[in-house]
Amino acid sequence: MQSQAGTDMNILILGSGGREHALAWAVKQNPKTDRLIVAPGNAGIAMLAECADIDILSGQTVVTFCEENAIDFVIIGPEAPLAAGVADATRAAGLLTFGPSAAAAQLEASKAFTKALCDACGAPTAAYARFTEAGPARDHIRRMGAPIVVKADGLAAGKGVIVAMTEAEALAAVDDMFGGEFGAAGAEVVIEEFMTGEEASFFILTDGTTALPIGTAQDHKRVGDGDTGPNTGGMGAYSPAPVLSDAIAERAMAEIVRPTIAEMARRGTPYQGVLYAGLMIRDGQGRLVEYNARFGDPECQVLMMRLGAQALDLLLACAEGRLHEAKVNWADDHALTVVMAAKGYPGAYAKGSQIKGLDAIPETSSQMVFHAGTKAAASAVLANGGRVLNVTARGESLADARARAYEMVDAIDWPEGFCRRDIGWRAL
Repeated sequence: MQSQAGTDMNILILGSGGREHALAWAVKQNPKTDRLIVAPGNAGIAMLAECADIDILSGQTVVTFCEENAIDFVIIGPEAPLAAGVADATRAAGLLTFGPSAAAAQLEASKAFTKALCDACGAPTAAYARFTEAGPARDHIRRMGAPIVVKADGLAAGKGVIVAMTEAEALAAVDDMFGGEFGAAGAEVVIEEFMTGEEASFFILTDGTTALPIGTAQDHKRVGDGDTGPNTGGMGAYSPAPVLSDAIAERAMAEIVRPTIAEMARRGTPYQGVLYAGLMIRDGQGRLVEYNARFGDPECQVLMMRLGAQALDLLLACAEGRLHEAKVNWADDHALTVVMAAKGYPGAYAKGSQIKGLDAIPETSSQMVFHAGTKAAASAVLANGGRVLNVTARGESLADARARAYEMVDAIDWPEGFCRRDIGWRAL
Protein backbone atom coordinates (compact mmCIF):
# COMPACT_ATOMS: atom_id res chain seq x y z
CA MET A 1 0.00 0.00 0.00
CA GLN A 2 1.35 3.42 -0.92
CA SER A 3 2.22 5.83 1.86
CA GLN A 4 -0.52 8.39 2.47
CA ALA A 5 2.04 10.76 3.96
CA GLY A 6 1.56 14.34 2.87
CA THR A 7 -2.07 13.90 1.83
CA ASP A 8 -5.21 14.81 3.71
CA MET A 9 -6.27 11.65 5.47
CA ASN A 10 -9.61 10.42 6.71
CA ILE A 11 -8.87 8.57 9.94
CA LEU A 12 -11.05 6.24 12.02
CA ILE A 13 -10.19 5.47 15.65
CA LEU A 14 -12.07 2.62 17.34
CA GLY A 15 -12.91 2.93 21.04
CA SER A 16 -14.70 5.09 23.58
CA GLY A 17 -12.32 5.66 26.49
CA GLY A 18 -9.67 8.02 27.75
CA ARG A 19 -7.07 6.19 25.68
CA GLU A 20 -9.00 6.93 22.49
CA HIS A 21 -9.63 10.57 23.48
CA ALA A 22 -5.86 10.98 23.94
CA LEU A 23 -5.12 9.29 20.60
CA ALA A 24 -7.71 11.48 18.85
CA TRP A 25 -6.29 14.62 20.50
CA ALA A 26 -2.76 13.84 19.30
CA VAL A 27 -3.82 12.71 15.80
CA LYS A 28 -5.97 15.83 15.36
CA GLN A 29 -2.94 18.08 15.88
CA ASN A 30 -1.18 16.58 12.86
CA PRO A 31 -1.76 18.53 9.61
CA LYS A 32 -2.10 15.22 7.70
CA THR A 33 -5.44 14.67 9.43
CA ASP A 34 -8.40 15.89 7.40
CA ARG A 35 -11.46 14.10 8.74
CA LEU A 36 -11.33 12.33 12.11
CA ILE A 37 -14.04 9.90 13.19
CA VAL A 38 -14.08 7.97 16.48
CA ALA A 39 -16.42 5.02 16.99
CA PRO A 40 -18.27 5.05 19.28
CA GLY A 41 -16.48 7.93 21.08
CA ASN A 42 -17.72 9.81 24.15
CA ALA A 43 -18.74 13.33 25.23
CA GLY A 44 -15.15 14.65 25.29
CA ILE A 45 -14.17 13.05 21.99
CA ALA A 46 -17.26 14.59 20.37
CA MET A 47 -15.75 18.04 21.00
CA LEU A 48 -12.82 17.36 18.64
CA ALA A 49 -13.97 14.62 16.25
CA GLU A 50 -17.07 13.12 14.66
CA CYS A 51 -18.49 10.18 16.59
CA ALA A 52 -20.12 7.15 14.97
CA ASP A 53 -22.20 4.61 16.84
CA ILE A 54 -21.21 1.34 15.17
CA ASP A 55 -20.43 -2.16 16.46
CA ILE A 56 -16.64 -2.07 16.70
CA LEU A 57 -16.42 -5.82 17.46
CA SER A 58 -17.76 -6.65 13.98
CA GLY A 59 -15.03 -6.58 11.36
CA GLN A 60 -17.55 -6.47 8.53
CA THR A 61 -19.40 -3.51 10.08
CA VAL A 62 -16.13 -1.60 10.46
CA VAL A 63 -15.04 -2.39 6.89
CA THR A 64 -18.38 -1.25 5.44
CA PHE A 65 -18.24 1.97 7.46
CA CYS A 66 -14.70 2.64 6.21
CA GLU A 67 -15.76 2.12 2.60
CA GLU A 68 -18.79 4.40 3.00
CA ASN A 69 -16.65 7.13 4.59
CA ALA A 70 -13.53 6.86 2.42
CA ILE A 71 -11.34 6.05 5.46
CA ASP A 72 -7.59 5.97 4.74
CA PHE A 73 -6.31 4.75 8.11
CA VAL A 74 -7.85 2.72 10.94
CA ILE A 75 -6.40 2.93 14.48
CA ILE A 76 -7.74 0.25 16.84
CA GLY A 77 -7.71 1.39 20.48
CA PRO A 78 -9.03 -1.36 22.81
CA GLU A 79 -8.14 -5.03 23.10
CA ALA A 80 -11.62 -6.50 22.47
CA PRO A 81 -11.81 -5.61 18.72
CA LEU A 82 -8.22 -6.85 18.28
CA ALA A 83 -9.06 -10.21 19.88
CA ALA A 84 -12.21 -10.32 17.71
CA GLY A 85 -10.12 -10.04 14.53
CA VAL A 86 -11.17 -6.57 13.43
CA ALA A 87 -7.61 -5.76 12.26
CA ASP A 88 -7.67 -8.92 10.12
CA ALA A 89 -10.91 -7.79 8.47
CA THR A 90 -9.75 -4.24 7.74
CA ARG A 91 -6.38 -5.44 6.37
CA ALA A 92 -8.08 -8.05 4.19
CA ALA A 93 -10.19 -5.19 2.75
CA GLY A 94 -7.01 -3.30 1.86
CA LEU A 95 -7.32 -0.70 4.60
CA LEU A 96 -4.19 0.68 6.24
CA THR A 97 -4.52 -0.52 9.85
CA PHE A 98 -2.73 0.05 13.14
CA GLY A 99 -3.09 -2.92 15.48
CA PRO A 100 -2.22 -6.64 15.59
CA SER A 101 -4.09 -9.54 14.03
CA ALA A 102 -6.22 -11.75 16.28
CA ALA A 103 -3.45 -14.39 16.18
CA ALA A 104 -0.82 -11.83 17.26
CA ALA A 105 -3.15 -10.27 19.87
CA GLN A 106 -3.02 -13.58 21.75
CA LEU A 107 0.01 -12.03 23.45
CA GLU A 108 -2.62 -10.20 25.50
CA ALA A 109 -5.67 -12.41 25.03
CA SER A 110 -4.04 -15.56 26.46
CA LYS A 111 -1.69 -15.58 29.46
CA ALA A 112 -0.76 -19.23 28.69
CA PHE A 113 0.14 -18.35 25.07
CA THR A 114 2.51 -15.61 26.25
CA LYS A 115 4.15 -17.86 28.85
CA ALA A 116 4.80 -20.55 26.22
CA LEU A 117 6.19 -17.90 23.86
CA CYS A 118 8.56 -16.62 26.58
CA ASP A 119 9.75 -20.21 27.09
CA ALA A 120 10.35 -20.54 23.32
CA CYS A 121 12.38 -17.34 22.97
CA GLY A 122 14.07 -17.32 26.39
CA ALA A 123 12.47 -14.09 27.66
CA PRO A 124 12.80 -13.70 31.47
CA THR A 125 9.41 -13.92 33.22
CA ALA A 126 7.86 -15.44 36.35
CA ALA A 127 7.82 -19.22 36.78
CA TYR A 128 4.31 -20.52 36.07
CA ALA A 129 1.95 -23.46 35.75
CA ARG A 130 -1.35 -23.66 33.85
CA PHE A 131 -4.51 -25.50 34.85
CA THR A 132 -7.90 -26.34 33.36
CA GLU A 133 -9.35 -27.76 36.60
CA ALA A 134 -9.60 -26.45 40.15
CA GLY A 135 -8.29 -29.56 41.96
CA PRO A 136 -4.75 -29.63 40.54
CA ALA A 137 -4.59 -25.81 40.77
CA ARG A 138 -5.44 -25.97 44.49
CA ASP A 139 -2.80 -28.69 45.03
CA HIS A 140 -0.20 -26.53 43.28
CA ILE A 141 -1.00 -23.55 45.52
CA ARG A 142 -0.69 -25.67 48.66
CA ARG A 143 2.66 -26.94 47.41
CA MET A 144 4.05 -23.50 46.49
CA GLY A 145 2.58 -21.42 49.34
CA ALA A 146 1.90 -17.69 49.26
CA PRO A 147 2.37 -14.95 48.15
CA ILE A 148 1.38 -16.23 44.70
CA VAL A 149 -0.37 -14.79 41.63
CA VAL A 150 -3.53 -16.29 40.11
CA LYS A 151 -4.59 -15.15 36.62
CA ALA A 152 -7.61 -15.89 34.45
CA ASP A 153 -6.13 -16.94 31.10
CA GLY A 154 -8.38 -14.80 28.89
CA LEU A 155 -9.46 -11.17 28.65
CA ALA A 156 -11.08 -9.97 31.87
CA ALA A 157 -10.90 -6.19 31.32
CA GLY A 158 -7.76 -5.89 33.44
CA LYS A 159 -9.46 -7.45 36.48
CA GLY A 160 -8.62 -11.15 36.14
CA VAL A 161 -5.41 -11.03 38.16
CA ILE A 162 -5.35 -11.79 41.89
CA VAL A 163 -2.12 -11.13 43.79
CA ALA A 164 -2.79 -13.42 46.74
CA MET A 165 -0.82 -12.65 49.88
CA THR A 166 -2.25 -15.72 51.67
CA GLU A 167 -2.90 -19.29 50.62
CA ALA A 168 -6.60 -18.93 51.49
CA GLU A 169 -6.91 -15.92 49.17
CA ALA A 170 -5.26 -17.87 46.33
CA LEU A 171 -7.53 -20.89 46.81
CA ALA A 172 -10.59 -18.62 46.83
CA ALA A 173 -9.39 -16.98 43.58
CA VAL A 174 -9.10 -20.40 41.90
CA ASP A 175 -12.62 -21.32 43.02
CA ASP A 176 -13.99 -17.97 41.77
CA MET A 177 -12.32 -18.31 38.37
CA PHE A 178 -13.39 -21.91 37.73
CA GLY A 179 -16.77 -20.99 39.22
CA GLY A 180 -17.31 -18.53 36.37
CA GLU A 181 -16.62 -15.12 37.91
CA PHE A 182 -14.75 -14.02 34.78
CA GLY A 183 -16.84 -16.07 32.33
CA ALA A 184 -14.91 -17.81 29.55
CA ALA A 185 -11.72 -15.90 30.51
CA GLY A 186 -11.44 -18.11 33.61
CA ALA A 187 -11.86 -21.51 31.92
CA GLU A 188 -8.09 -21.83 32.11
CA VAL A 189 -5.97 -20.43 34.94
CA VAL A 190 -2.29 -19.54 35.07
CA ILE A 191 -0.59 -19.52 38.49
CA GLU A 192 2.70 -17.65 38.76
CA GLU A 193 5.42 -17.00 41.26
CA PHE A 194 5.08 -13.65 43.03
CA MET A 195 7.74 -11.31 41.64
CA THR A 196 9.15 -8.53 43.81
CA GLY A 197 10.46 -5.21 42.57
CA GLU A 198 8.95 -2.11 41.04
CA GLU A 199 6.58 -2.36 38.10
CA ALA A 200 6.76 -0.09 35.06
CA SER A 201 5.23 0.04 31.58
CA PHE A 202 7.37 -0.01 28.43
CA PHE A 203 5.80 0.90 25.09
CA ILE A 204 7.25 -0.27 21.79
CA LEU A 205 5.97 0.19 18.25
CA THR A 206 6.71 -2.66 15.87
CA ASP A 207 5.85 -3.30 12.22
CA GLY A 208 6.68 -6.99 12.59
CA THR A 209 10.39 -6.49 11.98
CA THR A 210 11.65 -3.23 13.46
CA ALA A 211 11.03 -2.35 17.11
CA LEU A 212 10.97 1.30 18.19
CA PRO A 213 10.66 2.17 21.91
CA ILE A 214 8.26 5.12 22.26
CA GLY A 215 8.18 5.72 25.99
CA THR A 216 7.89 4.54 29.55
CA ALA A 217 5.23 5.13 32.19
CA GLN A 218 4.19 4.01 35.62
CA ASP A 219 0.58 3.21 36.47
CA HIS A 220 -1.15 3.16 39.88
CA LYS A 221 -3.36 0.07 40.01
CA ARG A 222 -4.81 0.18 43.50
CA VAL A 223 -7.81 2.33 44.26
CA GLY A 224 -6.52 4.09 47.40
CA ASP A 225 -3.68 6.42 48.37
CA GLY A 226 -0.43 4.68 49.24
CA ASP A 227 -1.35 1.78 46.91
CA THR A 228 -4.06 0.41 49.18
CA GLY A 229 -7.40 -1.24 48.43
CA PRO A 230 -8.50 -3.39 45.49
CA ASN A 231 -6.91 -3.41 42.03
CA THR A 232 -8.49 -1.24 39.35
CA GLY A 233 -7.94 -0.59 35.67
CA GLY A 234 -5.56 2.19 36.75
CA MET A 235 -6.02 5.34 38.86
CA GLY A 236 -3.29 7.50 37.34
CA ALA A 237 0.05 7.41 35.58
CA TYR A 238 3.14 9.41 34.78
CA SER A 239 5.80 9.41 32.08
CA PRO A 240 8.71 8.87 31.95
CA ALA A 241 9.20 6.19 34.63
CA PRO A 242 12.56 6.89 36.34
CA VAL A 243 12.83 3.26 37.45
CA LEU A 244 12.96 2.18 33.78
CA SER A 245 16.37 3.68 33.02
CA ASP A 246 17.89 3.69 29.52
CA ALA A 247 20.16 0.77 30.48
CA ILE A 248 17.26 -1.33 31.80
CA ALA A 249 15.15 -0.42 28.75
CA GLU A 250 17.90 -1.49 26.35
CA ARG A 251 18.38 -4.76 28.23
CA ALA A 252 14.61 -5.39 28.08
CA MET A 253 14.68 -4.75 24.31
CA ALA A 254 17.52 -7.26 23.88
CA GLU A 255 16.23 -9.97 26.25
CA ILE A 256 12.43 -9.67 25.98
CA VAL A 257 11.03 -7.45 23.22
CA ARG A 258 13.18 -8.29 20.17
CA PRO A 259 13.13 -12.07 20.87
CA THR A 260 9.31 -11.89 21.19
CA ILE A 261 8.91 -10.05 17.89
CA ALA A 262 11.30 -12.47 16.14
CA GLU A 263 9.45 -15.51 17.55
CA MET A 264 6.04 -14.12 16.48
CA ALA A 265 7.38 -13.60 12.93
CA ARG A 266 8.94 -17.08 12.92
CA ARG A 267 5.52 -18.55 13.76
CA GLY A 268 3.94 -16.80 10.78
CA THR A 269 1.96 -14.39 12.97
CA PRO A 270 4.03 -11.20 12.80
CA TYR A 271 3.05 -8.60 15.38
CA GLN A 272 2.18 -5.09 14.11
CA GLY A 273 1.05 -2.32 16.39
CA VAL A 274 2.00 -1.20 19.87
CA LEU A 275 3.45 -3.81 22.21
CA TYR A 276 3.03 -2.82 25.83
CA ALA A 277 5.39 -4.73 28.08
CA GLY A 278 4.67 -4.64 31.80
CA LEU A 279 8.02 -5.14 33.50
CA MET A 280 8.95 -5.98 37.08
CA ILE A 281 12.27 -4.29 37.74
CA ARG A 282 14.72 -5.46 40.35
CA ASP A 283 18.53 -5.26 40.61
CA GLY A 284 18.91 -3.59 37.22
CA GLN A 285 16.88 -6.13 35.25
CA GLY A 286 13.30 -6.19 33.99
CA ARG A 287 11.28 -9.41 33.91
CA LEU A 288 8.07 -9.62 31.89
CA VAL A 289 4.87 -9.45 33.95
CA GLU A 290 2.54 -9.40 30.94
CA TYR A 291 2.08 -8.06 27.43
CA ASN A 292 -0.80 -5.92 26.25
CA ALA A 293 -1.65 -5.57 22.57
CA ARG A 294 -2.73 -1.93 22.82
CA PHE A 295 -1.78 1.30 24.56
CA GLY A 296 -2.33 1.22 28.32
CA ASP A 297 -5.13 3.23 29.81
CA PRO A 298 -4.27 5.68 31.47
CA GLU A 299 -0.63 5.39 30.28
CA CYS A 300 -1.62 6.34 26.72
CA GLN A 301 -2.82 9.70 28.01
CA VAL A 302 0.61 10.71 29.36
CA LEU A 303 2.43 9.34 26.30
CA MET A 304 0.18 11.25 23.86
CA MET A 305 0.50 14.40 25.98
CA ARG A 306 4.27 14.19 25.48
CA LEU A 307 4.29 13.01 21.84
CA GLY A 308 1.64 15.33 20.40
CA ALA A 309 1.25 15.54 16.62
CA GLN A 310 4.19 13.22 15.85
CA ALA A 311 2.13 10.31 17.24
CA LEU A 312 0.28 10.03 13.91
CA ASP A 313 3.54 9.93 11.91
CA LEU A 314 4.81 7.13 14.16
CA LEU A 315 1.58 5.10 13.88
CA LEU A 316 1.61 5.52 10.09
CA ALA A 317 5.26 4.40 9.85
CA CYS A 318 4.30 1.36 11.92
CA ALA A 319 1.27 0.47 9.76
CA GLU A 320 3.17 1.03 6.50
CA GLY A 321 6.17 -1.10 7.50
CA ARG A 322 8.64 1.80 7.53
CA LEU A 323 9.48 2.03 11.21
CA HIS A 324 13.18 1.73 10.36
CA GLU A 325 12.89 5.30 8.98
CA ALA A 326 11.11 6.70 12.04
CA LYS A 327 12.46 8.34 15.16
CA VAL A 328 10.83 9.75 18.26
CA ASN A 329 11.53 13.36 19.17
CA TRP A 330 11.24 13.50 22.95
CA ALA A 331 11.09 16.78 24.78
CA ASP A 332 12.84 16.70 28.16
CA ASP A 333 9.49 16.90 29.93
CA HIS A 334 7.15 15.00 32.21
CA ALA A 335 3.44 14.24 32.07
CA LEU A 336 1.04 13.02 34.76
CA THR A 337 -2.61 11.99 34.65
CA VAL A 338 -5.07 11.64 37.54
CA VAL A 339 -8.09 9.38 37.06
CA MET A 340 -11.35 10.71 38.46
CA ALA A 341 -13.68 7.77 39.08
CA ALA A 342 -17.28 7.34 40.20
CA LYS A 343 -17.64 6.74 43.94
CA GLY A 344 -17.83 3.00 44.58
CA TYR A 345 -15.46 2.05 41.74
CA PRO A 346 -14.04 -0.61 41.27
CA GLY A 347 -17.17 -2.05 42.91
CA ALA A 348 -20.73 -0.98 42.13
CA TYR A 349 -21.20 2.68 41.18
CA ALA A 350 -24.00 4.92 39.92
CA LYS A 351 -24.09 6.39 36.41
CA GLY A 352 -25.65 9.64 35.26
CA SER A 353 -24.31 12.24 37.72
CA GLN A 354 -23.51 15.63 36.19
CA ILE A 355 -19.92 16.89 35.93
CA LYS A 356 -19.53 20.67 36.09
CA GLY A 357 -16.60 23.05 35.75
CA LEU A 358 -15.01 21.42 32.69
CA ASP A 359 -15.69 24.45 30.46
CA ALA A 360 -13.60 26.69 32.69
CA ILE A 361 -10.44 24.58 32.34
CA PRO A 362 -8.28 25.74 29.40
CA GLU A 363 -7.30 22.99 26.94
CA THR A 364 -3.69 23.46 25.80
CA SER A 365 -0.73 21.39 24.61
CA SER A 366 0.28 21.07 28.25
CA GLN A 367 -3.07 20.35 29.90
CA MET A 368 -6.14 18.37 28.88
CA VAL A 369 -9.05 16.64 30.53
CA PHE A 370 -9.46 13.41 28.57
CA HIS A 371 -12.90 11.81 28.89
CA ALA A 372 -12.99 8.11 29.73
CA GLY A 373 -16.56 7.24 30.76
CA THR A 374 -18.78 10.21 29.86
CA LYS A 375 -21.79 10.95 27.71
CA ALA A 376 -23.36 14.18 26.54
CA ALA A 377 -26.94 15.03 27.49
CA ALA A 378 -28.41 18.35 26.29
CA SER A 379 -25.70 20.83 27.34
CA ALA A 380 -24.39 18.71 30.23
CA VAL A 381 -21.62 16.13 30.57
CA LEU A 382 -22.71 13.06 32.55
CA ALA A 383 -20.66 10.30 34.17
CA ASN A 384 -21.20 7.04 32.27
CA GLY A 385 -18.62 4.60 33.64
CA GLY A 386 -16.33 3.67 36.51
CA ARG A 387 -13.27 5.61 35.41
CA VAL A 388 -14.72 8.86 34.11
CA LEU A 389 -12.05 11.55 33.52
CA ASN A 390 -8.28 11.58 33.01
CA VAL A 391 -6.98 14.93 34.19
CA THR A 392 -3.64 15.25 32.40
CA ALA A 393 -0.84 17.81 32.47
CA ARG A 394 2.78 18.15 31.44
CA GLY A 395 5.58 20.18 32.96
CA GLU A 396 9.34 20.62 33.00
CA SER A 397 9.50 18.42 36.09
CA LEU A 398 7.22 15.71 37.40
CA ALA A 399 6.40 17.93 40.38
CA ASP A 400 5.25 20.71 38.00
CA ALA A 401 3.07 18.33 36.01
CA ARG A 402 1.56 16.94 39.21
CA ALA A 403 0.81 20.38 40.66
CA ARG A 404 -0.91 21.44 37.44
CA ALA A 405 -2.96 18.23 37.22
CA TYR A 406 -4.27 18.52 40.79
CA GLU A 407 -5.10 22.22 40.22
CA MET A 408 -7.31 21.07 37.35
CA VAL A 409 -8.85 18.30 39.49
CA ASP A 410 -9.75 20.89 42.12
CA ALA A 411 -11.50 23.04 39.47
CA ILE A 412 -13.86 20.19 38.53
CA ASP A 413 -17.21 20.22 40.34
CA TRP A 414 -18.29 16.59 40.62
CA PRO A 415 -19.24 15.54 44.16
CA GLU A 416 -20.05 11.98 43.00
CA GLY A 417 -16.46 11.45 41.90
CA PHE A 418 -13.17 10.76 43.68
CA CYS A 419 -9.47 10.40 42.87
CA ARG A 420 -6.21 9.41 44.45
CA ARG A 421 -4.26 12.40 45.76
CA ASP A 422 -0.82 10.79 45.54
CA ILE A 423 -0.24 9.99 41.85
CA GLY A 424 3.49 10.07 41.16
CA TRP A 425 4.49 9.37 44.75
CA ARG A 426 6.99 6.65 43.91
CA ALA A 427 9.02 8.97 41.71
CA LEU A 428 8.61 12.03 43.91
